[in-house]
Formats: sequence, structure tokens, C-alpha cells
Amino acid sequence: MYTAIFLQAEGFSIQGMLPFLLMFVVIYLFMIRPQMKKAKNEKKFQAELAKGNKVITTSGIHGKIVDIVDHDNTVVIETGAGKMKFERSAVSMELSKKLQAPVEKK
Repeated sequence: MYTAIFLQAEGFSIQGMLPFLLMFVVIYLFMIRPQMKKAKNEKKFQAELAKGNKVITTSGIHGKIVDIVDHDNTVVIETGAGKMKFERSAVSMELSKKLQAPVEKK
């Protein structure tokens, strides 16, 4: 019985596993790694939010951050309609840096 198991194990080769290993590497490089990098950048962006930044929320509301509440992870944004409270994760883009960037002439 043990000889039959041993003989079956002899047929194993690294060349048989190579396509599966290559598929895993390709999936990691093209799908998993970019997602991890994007999540890391979003987390960094949310941590760098400061009072006075002009931002856009994920729902498209434009406003200026007037207060940041750290203990419940929210920001207060002043819009044309008044002040609203949002989660930090709802802030999608900062306009302050884009407005201050020099415009290139063609």
C-alpha cells in the first residue's frame, strides 16, 4: 500500500505547478496589488484632511471643512445650504490643491 502512494508521489513535478503559480503572480500584480495601493492612498488622504480644505463628497456636494471630529471620524462641511456632518470616508476629492496649482499654457 505504501509503495503505491510513493509511486504516485513520484509523478509530481514543479513543471506541472508552474502554470498555476504564474496565474497567481499575474492576478496578484494586476488585481490585488493595485487595490491595496489604492486603499492605502485613500486612507492617507482621509488622514491628511484639515480645516479650511475645499472638498467634494462622494455624493457631489462641494464645500469647505470647518471642523474635524476625531473621536467619531467625521467632518463638518460648510456648503451653500449650511453646515453638514459627513464621515471622513464620504470625502472623495480635495479642491484646494487643484485650485492652487498653476495652469499650463499650450
